Amino acid sequence: MFGRPPIEERIAERLRERGDLTPGRVFPHAPAKMLFFVSMGVVVVTHVIALCMYFVDAGPGR
Repeated sequence: MFGRPPIEERIAERLRERGDLTPGRVFPHAPAKMLFFVSMGVVVVTHVIALCMYFVDAGPGR
C-alpha cells in the first residue's frame, strides 16, 4: 500500500535484522523487562496487602 512492501515482508526483514537470540537473554527488549517486573511487583504487593487485611482486620462487631 502506497509503495510499501507487504506486512509479511516487513516482519521478515525485521527478524533478519534482529538475528538469533543469544542463550541466557530472556528479555532482549528493555521496556518489556521493566513492564514485566513492575507488573509482578504490583501483583505481589496487592497480594500481601490482601492477606494482611484478611488476617489482621478484625472486621465489624469483633
